[in-house]
Amino acid sequence: MVRGLIAEYYPDMIIPEKPRLLRPAAAAPLITATTRGELGLTGGTPSVVHFVDLVLTQAIRDHASDIHFEPFEQDFKIRYRIDGVLYEMSPPPSHLALPIISRLKILANLNITERRLPQDGRFNFHRGAQLVDFRVSTLPTQFGESVVLRILDQSAVGLELGQLGLPALLLPQIADLIRRPTGMLIVTGPTGSGKTTTLYSCLQALNTVAVKMLTVEDPIEYNIDGIMQVPVNLAAGLTFERAMRTFLRHDPDIVMVGEIRDHATAHMAMQASLTGHFVLSTLHTNDAPGALTRLVEMGIEPFLLASTLAGVLAQRLVRRICPACRTAFAPSAADLQQLMLNAAEWRGRPFYHGRGCADCHQTGYQGRLGIFEFMSLTEPLRDLIVQGAALGQLRQQAVAQGMITLRAAGVEAILAGQTSVAEVMRYT
Repeated sequence: MVRGLIAEYYPDMIIPEKPRLLRPAAAAPLITATTRGELGLTGGTPSVVHFVDLVLTQAIRDHASDIHFEPFEQDFKIRYRIDGVLYEMSPPPSHLALPIISRLKILANLNITERRLPQDGRFNFHRGAQLVDFRVSTLPTQFGESVVLRILDQSAVGLELGQLGLPALLLPQIADLIRRPTGMLIVTGPTGSGKTTTLYSCLQALNTVAVKMLTVEDPIEYNIDGIMQVPVNLAAGLTFERAMRTFLRHDPDIVMVGEIRDHATAHMAMQASLTGHFVLSTLHTNDAPGALTRLVEMGIEPFLLASTLAGVLAQRLVRRICPACRTAFAPSAADLQQLMLNAAEWRGRPFYHGRGCADCHQTGYQGRLGIFEFMSLTEPLRDLIVQGAALGQLRQQAVAQGMITLRAAGVEAILAGQTSVAEVMRYT
C-alpha cells in the first residue's frame, strides 16, 4: 500500500528533494563532528534528512495517524497506522536506524545522546501550504530506541459539531447539553476513537468572547485561539487535580479535563460542575453506561455522580467502505446471527464490502466514520445510580429511554452501505 515511493531508492539511499522540515522554535542540537562518527554518518547526512522528509510526506499523503519506527535484531521497520490499521513499509537498511532516529530527535529538540530513558517532544512540518504537527515519543528497547510519531491534523481543530458525523437525532441533544450553565459531559471510548476531536469541537461551538474556557491536557494536542490551555507537568507537580483546584480561582465558565484517571481528578471535576461550571472530560470505558460504574469504582459517591453528570457519549471510529469498489452482497445466516438481526429488522436489505481497487490500495476501505452511543441522565437513571444499581440495570434503563447502542448504530451503518460487518464486530 505505502511501499512504492521509498523502496525504489534502495539500496543506495539517493533520496530526491522533498519538502523540508521546519526546525522547532527552540535551537535544536546539531550533529557535530564527534557525533557524526558515532552515528555512522559520512557524506550521507543529506540522504538521511531527505529520507525522513519522504517518510513524513508519504504518511501525510496516505492520511496516517501514526508512524512507528521499530528497531529489531536484524531489521528496522517503519509502519503507518492508517484508518486504525498498521501497514508495514519497505524497511530501510538496518544500519540507518540510529541516524534516522537521531534525525527525528533533532527535529523534536530531544537529547540525541540520551538513549536509556523515554523522551517526548514535538515539531512542525510544512508540506506545501499545509502545516502538520508531529508529537514524538521515544522508548528504549532491547535493540535500540523505538520512536512513534502521532500526526496531529490541524484541520481537526476547526471541526464543527455538525461535521463529526453525529446522527441527525443526536446532534441537537449534544448541542443543547453543552450549553447548560452547569453539569458535566463525559466522552468515552478507547484510544484513537476520536474523543479529543469531539471535545475540541464542543469547545469550538462554545468559544465566544463572553465565555471563559480553561483546559488541562496531557499533552495539549491542538492550540485553540481564545481558550486558556494548560499542559500537565508531572515533573513540576502540576497534575490534573492541582490544575483543577487552581482553575476554580480563575473565574471560568467552562472547564475541560483531558482525561479522568483517578479519584482526585474525578472528584474535582464533579465539584467544579456543582459550583456553577460546565465540565467536559474523557474516560476509558467500553460503552456509555460503563462510565457510571467506572466513576463509582473510582470512589465517587453515587449521589454526587447523579447530581452532576448530564450525559455520556461513547464513540468508535470504523473504516468506511471504499466508494469506488463498493459491492453489494446478500448476508449469510452467520452474518445476521453475529449482528443479532432477525428477519423483520433485516428486511432483505443488501450488505456491502469493498473488493479492493487502486483508490483504496486494495484494502476495500477509505477513510473512517464515527458511530455513537449517547446516554442522557434522566431522573429514572439518577435514581438507579443512587440505589447502587448494577451495570446491566443501568444499560437496560438507558435503552428503554431511547439510547441507541454502539452495536445498533453500527448495524445502521452496515445497512446504509457505509461499513462492513467485520468492522462493526471488531469495534462494538
